[in-house]
Amino acid sequence: MKNSTALFETTLSSLPFIHRGKVRDIYAVDADNLLIIQTDRLSAFDVILPTPIPGKGKLLTQISAFWFEKLKHIIPNHLTGILPQSVVSPEECDQVIDRAFVVKRLKPLPIEAIVRGYIIGSGWKDYQNSGAISGIKLLAGLREAEKLPQGAIFTPSTKAQAGQHDENISFAICEQMLGTQLASQVRDISITLYTEAADYALQKGIIIADTKFEFGQDQAGKLYLIDEVLTPDSSRFWPVNQYQTGMSPPSFDKQFVRNWLEQSGWNKKPPAPEIPDEILLQTVNRYQEALVRLTQ
Repeated sequence: MKNSTALFETTLSSLPFIHRGKVRDIYAVDADNLLIIQTDRLSAFDVILPTPIPGKGKLLTQISAFWFEKLKHIIPNHLTGILPQSVVSPEECDQVIDRAFVVKRLKPLPIEAIVRGYIIGSGWKDYQNSGAISGIKLLAGLREAEKLPQGAIFTPSTKAQAGQHDENISFAICEQMLGTQLASQVRDISITLYTEAADYALQKGIIIADTKFEFGQDQAGKLYLIDEVLTPDSSRFWPVNQYQTGMSPPSFDKQFVRNWLEQSGWNKKPPAPEIPDEILLQTVNRYQEALVRLTQ
């Protein structure tokens, strides 16, 4: 499975290469547009894993496209509608079909806009240590994976380079980085996006426990939703019928890989271990099920 049809890294020569992220490869189309390709790379604990998941990039592209369309009434997004295969040479089309977007060239904000509706992951660890997440004081006695009683909260983080770790920051620091008005705008839009998506997903049997949004601005300062949106790479998706508190619930996302890595004894520093075939297969099946549930 590991090498069957996986695209670990793109090799386009028809466009100028700009950047290779944890999952996405970015090329310049022209002065106004970029080509973003979702590869089959997988990152966990901010480290790119050596084993790609065949077809994962195409699944991410479909899920993001679905949410960009569904949520565009809340905030515009960076999609242009230009076909990716129209901007590369014919022999390179197989690297972009069904796994790429041509997007507006925008200035990304220097934070990750994280919204949490449930207490899990690094938020749970912060809460155990301090009773708060990103400086937001929470009620005492909450259990792991419990729904936050006051509703969804905005807990921004820094953007780490590959191999480094994102750090949760307070809203006050977010205001220092973005300015008061923009920070408030990002917070309010992020919570609105999460709330609408979470309500919809719940009807499809999926709990969106938390998610990460990214935003960019054009030269006039107008805000856009960018990158990916509400995918299993950027969110925790839990099946409603298996949800319980006091533990990390089963998921449709890469938590399955994270759990395997945690149990493997890996120290969370590069290089990461190879992922066994059975873990890859079960992970891609979870991504596929999330797509089917959400879009049908």
